[in-house]
Amino acid sequence: MLGVMLLAIFCFYFIPYQLIDAKSYVHFGDWENAAKELALSAGAFVIADCYSENMINLRKNFFERLIPYGAILYAITIISFSIDHFLYAKEAADYVPSWIPAHLFWIYFCGAALLASGIAIILKIKTRLATTLLGSMILIWFFILHIPYVIAASSAAEKAGETASACLALAYSAIAFVMLKSASCPLSFSNTAIHLLQLFQ
Repeated sequence: MLGVMLLAIFCFYFIPYQLIDAKSYVHFGDWENAAKELALSAGAFVIADCYSENMINLRKNFFERLIPYGAILYAITIISFSIDHFLYAKEAADYVPSWIPAHLFWIYFCGAALLASGIAIILKIKTRLATTLLGSMILIWFFILHIPYVIAASSAAEKAGETASACLALAYSAIAFVMLKSASCPLSFSNTAIHLLQLFQ
């Protein structure tokens, strides 16, 4: 139900807002918050999948049939985040801690790693390795990027924003690790059409 609720917010709030109210909806970066919402929805479905191994045949309602798509939705958002790394590399480079050299290189490197992970999950290429590395990379960001920024935040508003970013990073990392135990992570392309047809039966 959490996944359904977050997906509904993405579909009926974020998408209309971006298309109707946002002044620059054509800019890819303006969809970042929408992508974050979709990633959290996907994460809820991925977690639900871990507890539905014995209920595969009982998925009769529409909402339960969304569960296997959690991994694909998560992979799509990870790919969107990778595109952000390439489009806004120079702006994001300032976010890398000063003690780490070659800031721009690491932005591109992380963008490439996110892209490779997302594609690997969708195409089921070394999925366990991809999700392990993805979860580990984001967890490293949590400790060396987000936590220091939370501590260094000077105002209450800034601390709240950095804390939210840190929690999101921790959630993305956790979702990647949970996918290691997901019963159907993810659907293969050969079965996707069949599942899409079953979804609306």
